[in-house]
Amino acid sequence: MQVRALPGLVGKRSDRVTVTAAREGDPSARALSWPEELRGSVVVVKFGGNAMVDARLQLTFAQDVVELWHAGLRPVVVHGGGPQISAMLDRLGLETRFEAGLRVTTPETLDVVRMVLTGRVQRELVGHINAHGPFAVGLTGEDAHTMTAVRRPARVDGRAVDIGLVGDVVDVNPAMVRALLEQDHIPVVSPVARGADGQVYNVNADLAAAALAVALDAERLVMLTDVEGLYADWPHSTEVIGRLTARALDGLLPGLASGMLPKMEGCLRAVRGGVRKAHVVDGRVPHAVLRSVLAETSPGTTVVPDVVTRPDQTRE
Repeated sequence: MQVRALPGLVGKRSDRVTVTAAREGDPSARALSWPEELRGSVVVVKFGGNAMVDARLQLTFAQDVVELWHAGLRPVVVHGGGPQISAMLDRLGLETRFEAGLRVTTPETLDVVRMVLTGRVQRELVGHINAHGPFAVGLTGEDAHTMTAVRRPARVDGRAVDIGLVGDVVDVNPAMVRALLEQDHIPVVSPVARGADGQVYNVNADLAAAALAVALDAERLVMLTDVEGLYADWPHSTEVIGRLTARALDGLLPGLASGMLPKMEGCLRAVRGGVRKAHVVDGRVPHAVLRSVLAETSPGTTVVPDVVTRPDQTRE
């Protein structure tokens, strides 16, 4: 997919609202520096997991995103909402069930998904970011045909399973997101998309973030999760794989636990689609986003392309 390059916005940063640096209260974060070569780059961040229901982590995440903006990067947030959706389904007496790491989505479940993602989770996240200035604008994959999806098949132990109205993104029109970036905003995207036939689908946020990162020619994709990264031999060991190539990850996918499968599949799609690096990091750690993008050695697991074809793909 051809994506038009965005004009530089770096010169505008110092003229905008000043935010108290997230690094000021954290010695390890203070040691981070802003690499000049990353200025102007798009960074897509998938916000999800238990960090979404921890008030302190919500605030530090918002600080991190605004810090990236002030550093001259162009952050784009794609959020999940699993804990909040499950809580609302429980309140309504509706079943919560997962197959192959994806939420089984009935028409009734889809109504709850849309309500919670766009009416609650997105509003709260936009509010946290905008506490630092007029940055964030919320939208969904439905808006301006940003994402088009088809019904996603699923298999468990070799057998087909019906997961309902779960979609897989087959096309991304990034025009709306690009327009927001050009206007100096931070897009916050809910992973709900329509099909060509008008059917609405619940899209896994990890896979939605990966598709958007590819369409935007992003420099980085950062996935926040509830573990330290991809474990080398789970559950027998908690050793984290620090770095692996797309080919190596492809070989590991069939044996991954269901909870990690969409995240690692998203990373694989991203780097094979042109994203320079994809990171899976522990969102329970404050300022995980800053560390993954700016630290000399990223925490968690970093996925890189098999073959470096551009000089900037060797950057850390």
